Amino acid sequence: MLKKELPHHHGEETKTHCMQEQISNISNFQTIAEIFKQLGDTTRIRIFFLLCHCEECVVNISALLDMSSPAVSHHLRPLRNSGLIVSRRKGKEVYYRAADTPQSQLLHQMIEQVMEIACPK
Repeated sequence: MLKKELPHHHGEETKTHCMQEQISNISNFQTIAEIFKQLGDTTRIRIFFLLCHCEECVVNISALLDMSSPAVSHHLRPLRNSGLIVSRRKGKEVYYRAADTPQSQLLHQMIEQVMEIACPK
Protein backbone atom coordinates (compact mmCIF):
# COMPACT_ATOMS: atom_id res chain seq x y z
CA MET A 1 0.00 0.00 0.00
CA LEU A 2 1.21 3.46 -0.89
CA LYS A 3 1.72 5.65 2.16
CA LYS A 4 -0.04 8.96 1.91
CA GLU A 5 1.86 12.10 2.67
CA LEU A 6 -0.25 14.09 5.09
CA PRO A 7 -0.62 17.86 4.84
CA HIS A 8 0.32 18.47 8.50
CA HIS A 9 3.17 16.82 10.41
CA HIS A 10 2.69 16.33 14.14
CA GLY A 11 5.62 14.00 14.82
CA GLU A 12 3.51 10.83 14.79
CA GLU A 13 4.07 9.72 11.21
CA THR A 14 4.96 6.12 12.17
CA LYS A 15 1.75 5.71 14.14
CA THR A 16 -0.26 7.44 11.41
CA HIS A 17 1.06 5.11 8.70
CA CYS A 18 0.20 2.09 10.85
CA MET A 19 -3.34 3.42 11.35
CA GLN A 20 -3.61 4.10 7.61
CA GLU A 21 -3.03 0.41 6.94
CA GLN A 22 -5.72 -0.58 9.42
CA ILE A 23 -8.37 1.88 8.25
CA SER A 24 -7.76 0.90 4.64
CA ASN A 25 -9.25 -2.54 5.29
CA ILE A 26 -12.85 -1.47 4.74
CA SER A 27 -14.26 -5.01 4.93
CA ASN A 28 -13.29 -5.28 8.62
CA PHE A 29 -15.21 -2.10 9.41
CA GLN A 30 -18.17 -3.30 7.33
CA THR A 31 -18.33 -6.46 9.45
CA ILE A 32 -18.26 -4.42 12.65
CA ALA A 33 -20.96 -2.06 11.32
CA GLU A 34 -23.20 -5.02 10.46
CA ILE A 35 -22.88 -6.42 13.98
CA PHE A 36 -23.64 -3.05 15.58
CA LYS A 37 -26.55 -2.54 13.20
CA GLN A 38 -28.22 -5.61 14.69
CA LEU A 39 -28.30 -3.87 18.04
CA GLY A 40 -29.66 -0.62 16.62
CA ASP A 41 -33.17 -1.91 17.26
CA THR A 42 -34.71 -2.02 20.74
CA THR A 43 -36.49 -5.31 20.14
CA ARG A 44 -33.32 -7.00 18.89
CA ILE A 45 -31.41 -5.77 21.95
CA ARG A 46 -34.11 -7.17 24.22
CA ILE A 47 -34.08 -10.52 22.42
CA PHE A 48 -30.28 -10.69 22.38
CA PHE A 49 -30.14 -9.78 26.10
CA LEU A 50 -32.67 -12.49 26.93
CA LEU A 51 -30.78 -15.09 24.89
CA CYS A 52 -27.53 -14.18 26.63
CA HIS A 53 -29.12 -15.41 29.86
CA CYS A 54 -31.15 -18.39 28.71
CA GLU A 55 -32.08 -20.60 25.78
CA GLU A 56 -35.63 -20.10 24.55
CA CYS A 57 -37.99 -21.06 21.75
CA VAL A 58 -39.84 -18.52 19.61
CA VAL A 59 -43.14 -19.12 21.42
CA ASN A 60 -41.62 -18.29 24.81
CA ILE A 61 -39.70 -15.30 23.46
CA SER A 62 -42.96 -14.06 21.96
CA ALA A 63 -44.76 -14.41 25.29
CA LEU A 64 -41.95 -12.72 27.24
CA LEU A 65 -41.82 -9.76 24.84
CA ASP A 66 -45.61 -9.66 24.26
CA MET A 67 -45.08 -9.96 20.50
CA SER A 68 -46.31 -12.30 17.78
CA SER A 69 -44.16 -15.27 16.82
CA PRO A 70 -43.71 -14.00 13.24
CA ALA A 71 -42.49 -10.63 14.59
CA VAL A 72 -39.98 -12.37 16.87
CA SER A 73 -38.82 -14.60 14.00
CA HIS A 74 -38.30 -11.46 11.91
CA HIS A 75 -35.85 -10.16 14.55
CA LEU A 76 -34.17 -13.51 15.19
CA ARG A 77 -33.16 -13.97 11.55
CA PRO A 78 -30.67 -11.06 11.31
CA LEU A 79 -29.28 -11.84 14.77
CA ARG A 80 -28.62 -15.40 13.65
CA ASN A 81 -27.24 -14.31 10.27
CA SER A 82 -24.79 -11.97 11.99
CA GLY A 83 -23.55 -14.79 14.22
CA LEU A 84 -24.74 -13.22 17.48
CA ILE A 85 -27.16 -16.06 18.24
CA VAL A 86 -27.30 -19.75 17.38
CA SER A 87 -30.16 -22.20 17.17
CA ARG A 88 -30.74 -25.89 17.68
CA ARG A 89 -33.69 -28.01 16.70
CA LYS A 90 -35.33 -30.52 19.02
CA GLY A 91 -38.19 -32.22 17.23
CA LYS A 92 -40.42 -29.47 15.85
CA GLU A 93 -39.12 -26.85 18.27
CA VAL A 94 -36.17 -24.53 17.57
CA TYR A 95 -34.28 -23.14 20.54
CA TYR A 96 -32.15 -19.99 20.41
CA ARG A 97 -29.31 -18.74 22.60
CA ALA A 98 -26.46 -16.25 22.35
CA ALA A 99 -23.49 -17.55 20.40
CA ASP A 100 -20.42 -18.52 22.39
CA THR A 101 -18.16 -16.14 20.49
CA PRO A 102 -15.96 -13.24 21.57
CA GLN A 103 -18.16 -10.81 19.59
CA SER A 104 -21.36 -11.98 21.26
CA GLN A 105 -19.77 -11.96 24.72
CA LEU A 106 -18.36 -8.47 24.22
CA LEU A 107 -21.72 -7.08 23.08
CA HIS A 108 -23.42 -8.71 26.04
CA GLN A 109 -20.90 -7.11 28.41
CA MET A 110 -21.40 -3.74 26.71
CA ILE A 111 -25.17 -3.96 27.11
CA GLU A 112 -24.84 -4.89 30.78
CA GLN A 113 -22.41 -2.04 31.47
CA VAL A 114 -24.48 0.54 29.60
CA MET A 115 -27.58 -0.59 31.50
CA GLU A 116 -25.73 -0.09 34.80
CA ILE A 117 -24.71 3.42 33.78
CA ALA A 118 -27.85 4.55 31.98
CA CYS A 119 -30.44 2.72 34.05
CA PRO A 120 -29.31 2.85 37.68
CA LYS A 121 -31.59 1.11 40.17
